[in-house]
Amino acid sequence: MTNTYPRPETMEETDVVDLLLAQHALIRDMFDEVEKATPGERPEAFQRLVRMLAVHETAEEEVVHPYARLKLEGGDAVVDDRLAEEREAKELLMRMDQAGPEDPQFLTNLALLRAAVEAHARSEERYEFQKLRAYASDAERRAMAAGVKAAEAMAPTHPHPGVESATKNLLVGTPVAMVDRIRDVIRQAMGKNG
Repeated sequence: MTNTYPRPETMEETDVVDLLLAQHALIRDMFDEVEKATPGERPEAFQRLVRMLAVHETAEEEVVHPYARLKLEGGDAVVDDRLAEEREAKELLMRMDQAGPEDPQFLTNLALLRAAVEAHARSEERYEFQKLRAYASDAERRAMAAGVKAAEAMAPTHPHPGVESATKNLLVGTPVAMVDRIRDVIRQAMGKNG
């Protein structure tokens, strides 16, 4: 059942809105995969989802939200609302990541997480992405897409609630990303996915 997904930083879209919309679709597919996975397949599928959510949100926090704050009418309020949603989802995702897919509450929590992530994505698409398309030039959207891909290549691979700003991501993100990626390699080498 293992699906092969593109790494977010290698996706072909060159417009930041198109890129983020494609990633939202990919995340929905990944939720489907985790839900449908057998107990033996679930840890690997879940870790792919965890990684995707972690790098996706970090990149938005480092690239998209700062632009929205500065350039979009009502940008501060829009971003503050999205960051509150992100933090709630990160906290649940972190607890799930720590407990692992074997936890008796895993599927219940997965349904809660999916609902929160999908509501968050709809809010981004409605309140942030529409305005980006309307107010950011083609060149700015291309530059942001390149920035998002670069941020995703260096982002932590596990959720870290409380690090929802570009400044905190830049100060804490690189060392945390290194630790996350080393931990991922060790887990993979030991044949563990959780």
